[in-house]
Amino acid sequence: MRVIGGFYRSRLIDMPKGVEMRPTQDKVREAIFNILGDISGKAVLDLFSGSGAFGIESLSRGASRATFVENNIRCVQTIENNLENLQIPSSHYDIMKRSALRAIYDLEGEGSKYDIVFMDPPYHKDLAKNCLINLDSCDILSQFATVVVEHYKLDELDFDLETLVSDKEREYGDTVITFLKRHAENIDS
Repeated sequence: MRVIGGFYRSRLIDMPKGVEMRPTQDKVREAIFNILGDISGKAVLDLFSGSGAFGIESLSRGASRATFVENNIRCVQTIENNLENLQIPSSHYDIMKRSALRAIYDLEGEGSKYDIVFMDPPYHKDLAKNCLINLDSCDILSQFATVVVEHYKLDELDFDLETLVSDKEREYGDTVITFLKRHAENIDS
């Protein structure tokens, strides 16, 4: 896998060995970042980080910081190695070794705020739905935050949330990328 754009463009990212993963294809990652546009100065949360590809891509494209959340120790080690190999300054990222569901509440307790949240959970386990419910009930999203969810095409994310609304969807084979934004009435003037 490689970094698609920005400062670290074309540099390789290692994948965790001995871990069953479904890495996001380069063309899908590129499409996501084209839709997001300029992310310079944004704070990014990469839930279910795996190799750290979304957070690393974000830092490469000018994000101010990235928080990687992953509960598999092999994945955490791979993220650490990828960041070290790319020589990304440690002041630009944090790594949390814990479940995404728990991390959301921990980040709220720290007062953290994020402009972009990437979520690529294992399919067929309702993790995307449960994380969205947690994100919706916690105060970690900035005023104009975007949540990007990669999920299986038959997994339904069409349920009522208080602060988030589906903005757009893109299909890539069996994979769907859903973009959510905050409801307009929940944005302070």
